[in-house]
Amino acid sequence: MAGQSSGCGFLMSVVVHGDSALNDQEKELNQRLRRLYPAVNETETPLPRSWSPKDKFSYIGLSQNNLRVHYKGHGKTPKDAASVRATHPIPAACGVYYFEVKIISKGRDGYMGIGLSAQGVNMNRLPGWDKHSYGYHGDDGHSFCSSGTGQPYGPTFTTGDVIGCCVNLINNTCFYTKNGHSLGIAFTDLPPNLYPTVGLQTPGEVVDANFGQHPFVFDIEDYMREWRTKIQAQIDRCPIGEREGEWQSMIQKMVASYLVHHSYCATAEAFAKSTDQAVHEELASIKNRQKIQKLVLSGRMGEAIETTQQLYPNLLERNPDLLFMLKVRQFIEMVNGTDSEVRCLGGRSPKSQDSYPGSPRPFSSPNHKASSSQPHPPGFDGNCCNGVTSNKSHSSSPHSHKPCPPTSGSALPPSDVGLNGSHSQPPVTSDVDMEVDHFTNGVTESSSNGFLNGSSKHAPEPEDCEADMEVESTQSKRQLCGGSQAAIERMIHFGRELQSMSEHLRRECGKNSANKKMLKDAFSLLAYSDPWSSPVGYQLDAIQREPVCSTLNSAILETHNLPKQPPLAQAVGQAAQCLAIMARTGSGSCAFASVDDYLH
Repeated sequence: MAGQSSGCGFLMSVVVHGDSALNDQEKELNQRLRRLYPAVNETETPLPRSWSPKDKFSYIGLSQNNLRVHYKGHGKTPKDAASVRATHPIPAACGVYYFEVKIISKGRDGYMGIGLSAQGVNMNRLPGWDKHSYGYHGDDGHSFCSSGTGQPYGPTFTTGDVIGCCVNLINNTCFYTKNGHSLGIAFTDLPPNLYPTVGLQTPGEVVDANFGQHPFVFDIEDYMREWRTKIQAQIDRCPIGEREGEWQSMIQKMVASYLVHHSYCATAEAFAKSTDQAVHEELASIKNRQKIQKLVLSGRMGEAIETTQQLYPNLLERNPDLLFMLKVRQFIEMVNGTDSEVRCLGGRSPKSQDSYPGSPRPFSSPNHKASSSQPHPPGFDGNCCNGVTSNKSHSSSPHSHKPCPPTSGSALPPSDVGLNGSHSQPPVTSDVDMEVDHFTNGVTESSSNGFLNGSSKHAPEPEDCEADMEVESTQSKRQLCGGSQAAIERMIHFGRELQSMSEHLRRECGKNSANKKMLKDAFSLLAYSDPWSSPVGYQLDAIQREPVCSTLNSAILETHNLPKQPPLAQAVGQAAQCLAIMARTGSGSCAFASVDDYLH
C-alpha cells in the first residue's frame, strides 16, 4: 500500500507540474499576442492559436495541442492531398499578421503547402490550388494563387526548415520567410478574413505550427515598426487647411474643460488666464469636487460620502444606485483597512494596506482598460479622475485629524445615512486642511504648469521617503481591516447593513444585476485568508477607486448642468470608436493608429 501511495503521489506531482507548465505557456502566448497585436479585441475577433480539429480533411491528424499536423492518407495521387485551417481567421486589426511552420519531417515526397484560405475552400486540396486559396509549396518552391498552376517564387524547403507566412492587412499582400529571411512578396490583392492553412500529401509528412507560442525566427516586430512609422507619418502629413486658428482655439477650450472636469483648480485657472478663456464653473465648486475626489482616491469612502451629502444634499437621495456603489466601495476599503470607520478602531496606520506599484494614467481614452480586466461601474467615463494620490501631509491644522463617525445600529433605506453613521463630521474647509496622511495609493502627485494637481502652491510637500516603500514589505504587513478585531466586527456589521440596503433597493427599484454582482464580489473577499492575493483581490487595488471617483464626479457635474464627460474625452473616445469601426470593416491601418500614441 505504501508503494501504491507513493506512486499516486508521484503521478499527482507530474499532473500538477504539467498543468503549471501549460499555464505558463498559455501566459507566454497571451503576452506575446498582446504585444504583437494590441489593437485586436479578441472578444470580437479571436486570433488564430491552433489548427481546427473540425475544419480539416480526414487524412490530417492533429496532436500536441492541435499544433502538430501529420499526414495519415495513402498519398498516391493529388486526390489524396489534405489541408487544415486554423481555428479563426486573421483579424484586420492585426495590421500585420505572422505565423511560422517548422518542417519536422518532409515524409516521402515533401509535397507540403503553407499559406492561406477562405472559409469554405475545399480541404481535400493543397493550399493555393482553388479560388481564395494561396500557398507556397516545398517540393518545387512555387507559389500558387487560386490556381493549380504555380509560379516560380522561392527555394524548396525540407526537414528542419522554418517557413513563415506574413499577411499585410494594410496593403493586402503576403510574403514568406525561410529560416528567418524574407523571400519577397508572393501575393497581392488578398481578400479579407483568410485563415492560416497548411496542406500535406504524402506519408510521413509532419509539421509544427507557431502562432505565437514561441519567439519567431523572423524578426516580425522590426517589420511592424516600419509600418507603424509609415502610418504615423501619413497621419502627421494630414493637412489642417486654413482653419488652423479655429482648431487651436477649440483644442484650448477642450483642454480647459478637461482640467475643470477633473478639478485641477489652479492649473485650470492658470491655463484659462494664459489662453484668455473663462472658467465655466465657480472655483469653490471645483474645489469641493476636488476634496471629494481626494477622499475617494485615498480610500476614505465614509468621509467622501458624508462630504458629498453635506455639499450636495439631494444628490445621493436621487441616485440610490450611486449611493449603493459608494457604500460597496466603502465596504471594500474597510477590508483594506483604509476607511475611516475601521482606521480609527485599528492600532496602527494602514499605510501598507493600499499602496500599489502602478500609476494611473493622467489621461486615457474612454476605451482604455485599467490594469485589471474587470468591468467598471456604470457611468464610468474611462478617464483617470484626478490622477492624484493623497500623499502624506504635514499640516499642523487642528482639523487635519477627523473624528471617526459613530457606528450605526440598524439598516436604513438608501436615502438615509445609516450605513455611514451620523452627520457629526464637518466638511473639509481648505485644501491644506485636507487630511491625506497615513496612506498613499501609490501615485505621486504630478505637477502641471507649476501647480500640484490643481492645489495651491502653498500646499505642503509630500514626504518622499514614504513613497519608496517596497511592495514586498507592504504585502507582508497586510491584514484584514488593518489587523483590528474591533474593526473586523464593525466591517461585518456594515456588511449586514449593506445586505439590508441591497434588499431594500431591490424591493423599491426592482432587480439590478450590476448591483447584485458588485455586492457578491465585495463579500467574496471575506472567503479568503489573504483577500489581496485572491481571484477577487483586484477590488482592493487602489486603481479600482478611479472608476468610482469618476462616476461620482460625473453625477456632481450633472447637478451643475455641466457635461458628465469632458469634450476632450469624448473626442478621444470618438477616435477610438473610429478605429474599432476600421477594424470591423477590414482596414488594417487601424492597428498602427493608436490614439494613446499621440496622447503620451
